[in-house]
Amino acid sequence: MARPTKWRRIENIPTVPYFVPSNNGIAEVPDNIIKLEELEAIRLKDLIGLEQGECAEKMEVSRPTFQRILLSAREKIADSLINGKTIHIEGGYFTQNICPVKCLDCGKEWMESFENLELIKTGAYSCPDCSSSNIMCEQTCKGKFCKRNCWRNNRIDE
Repeated sequence: MARPTKWRRIENIPTVPYFVPSNNGIAEVPDNIIKLEELEAIRLKDLIGLEQGECAEKMEVSRPTFQRILLSAREKIADSLINGKTIHIEGGYFTQNICPVKCLDCGKEWMESFENLELIKTGAYSCPDCSSSNIMCEQTCKGKFCKRNCWRNNRIDE
């Protein structure tokens, strides 16, 4: 059984999702889809100039995973530049926030993405081990990205 894909942390979502070459009379221009985590890898490594280890740490992935993401992005960009293809930025397996959560019934602890925290708050999300919906953010909030956006800090008191 394959390991589940780990959420990739990104800091920026681009305001411009397309780059289109001048078509020179060509009716339809093929496109390359660059995932948001691939764009983040390019931003960290090539624009900011961080070392790969630092980039991988910022995205919360391993160095080999970061390398694969970076190579994929560079390949798509090179293909677009050489062959005159449109670059479309969308999708991927990313989050802007990762928060430590704990099942209060079985004690399992794991890191959860910001995108699933709404489900946790409503009780629609369950523990992967015991299927309990009695889950909450860790009180210690030691997660690197939890401090600013933690749902515990923004919760509506019931």
